[in-house]
Formats: sequence, C-alpha cells, structure tokens
Amino acid sequence: MANRSTGRREELNSALQFDYTTVGHVTIDVLEDGSHRPGGTALYAALQAARLGLRALILTRGVPEEIESLLEPWAGEFELRIQPADATTTLATRGLGDERSQRLLAWAGPIEDPGELRCAILHLAPVAAELPERWPQGGRLLGLTPQGLARSLPEAGGAVLASAPAASATDQAERVDAIVLSAQEGLRCARLIERAQASGALIALTDGERPASIIPPGGTPIVLPVHLLERPVDDLGAGDVYAAALFTALAEGRRPEQAGEMANAAAALRMQGLGPEAVAGRAEIEASLLGSR
Repeated sequence: MANRSTGRREELNSALQFDYTTVGHVTIDVLEDGSHRPGGTALYAALQAARLGLRALILTRGVPEEIESLLEPWAGEFELRIQPADATTTLATRGLGDERSQRLLAWAGPIEDPGELRCAILHLAPVAAELPERWPQGGRLLGLTPQGLARSLPEAGGAVLASAPAASATDQAERVDAIVLSAQEGLRCARLIERAQASGALIALTDGERPASIIPPGGTPIVLPVHLLERPVDDLGAGDVYAAALFTALAEGRRPEQAGEMANAAAALRMQGLGPEAVAGRAEIEASLLGSR
C-alpha cells in the first residue's frame, strides 16, 4: 500500500505548486490556565498534510508578525500566506469535546478572495465565519470542514454559539467532494449536507468516542470504531487532523473505509500529546493502522 500511495502522491503533485492548501483563520487559543497556543483548523490540517509528506500552504488573515511568531516552531513544514489585518482571531476555550465552550476575544475579519488556488487538495477550513462570500476556487479534491459556517459571530467577548450555515454557503455545497463534521454539526448543517450529497460528495461524521460514520456517494454508511485511549491528553485539533488525513487518503485513491481508518488513527495519535507538536507523521500513522489489524 505504501508504494501505491507514493506513486499516487507523485501523480497528484505533477505541475501543481502545492499538494494541500488550507483556507481559514490561524487562531490564538487562550486556554483555561491562561496559556496561549496557536490553533485553528487551517493550522492543524496543514501540519497533518505536511507530516504525511505533502507540500502544504496555509492561507489565512491576521496580524502577520503575530502569526509568524506563533507558528515559528513549524515554519519549515509548510508555506504561510497572511492577509494583513488589525487583529488575529483569538478564542478563549474551556472544556473538552462536546462540553467545550468558546468566547471570541478578537476577529481578523473575512479572508479576501484569493482567486484560483492551484493545488491537489483544497481544504476550506473556517472557524469563525471567515470564508469570502464566494468560496475560493481550485483543487482537484475540494474538502470542507464547516465548523465556522455553523457558528454565530458575536461581538468581541461574546460566547460563540451554534447556528445553521447561511443560505449562500448551502448553495455552494454542490462543489464539495468531501465534508468532515461532528454529529452535532451535522444536525445544523443538514441542508448543506443534502446539497453536497446530491452532487456526489462523501460525508464523514465524527462523534467523539463513539464510532465515526463514512457515507460514500450513493452508498451505504460505513461505521468505523475509533481508537479508544485510556488517557487522552488533549483533543483540540483532533477533528482537523482527521479531516486532513481523510482528504489526503481519498486523493491518493484509497477506498472510503481505508481513508476513514487512516483518519481515525491520525486523530487518536494527535490526542496522545499536547498541541500541534503532537500531530503524527505518515510512518507513525501507518504503524498504528498495522497494529490495530
């Protein structure tokens, strides 16, 4: 399988500037103990793609010097393009999993339309309603994690609350090839999912410690048990690396069940450590897959 995957990556990479591009806010996460950590789906997914051997790019918005300083430990692993803003999106985070709550402390504003992005995989990764009104174009595989579409945008200091995606987002869902979201988000995004499925998208629903479901285009749902951990350390970004591993595996030509297994392994490994540094590489993920069979 490894040799076939390598060949597939070379085919995907041909004549493209990047293999994996994420579009979304890199955030400052303020944790309960007052510490600060870089976050955001765009970061975790791009880092996972990079550690799977792909050339990754993050397109984000915020204070350039602030974001560059935050991401300095991983500067050599991906490219970074920052649209300047007066603030970097900052979220105060409490709790874990389904009990997590967040307050918006600062917002970087909407990402300006970057035009067509030449890449193998384009991952739209909003966390705070930052996608432009017309979603970016490009990517041989277009993946979406609609977390930031299913949230309200409060005034600074307000609680981030669940909401249904805007009609303009739902209307564009027919462009998407694969969507990853939590079971809770799935309830709010039902119309968006329906629109995407009608155009042939694969849907992956995660549900914490409960089995994840992969719904292939026109197929029967595939239920995959997750890797249960005795003492998970930290789950911030676990869903993001799940999405990156799933999109990458699908683009490499793996079957939906295989892609889901790879995504489960990536998420479990992420939860065994703290922050972005706990994102696993391809060899570690493949070894985990072999050990679980």
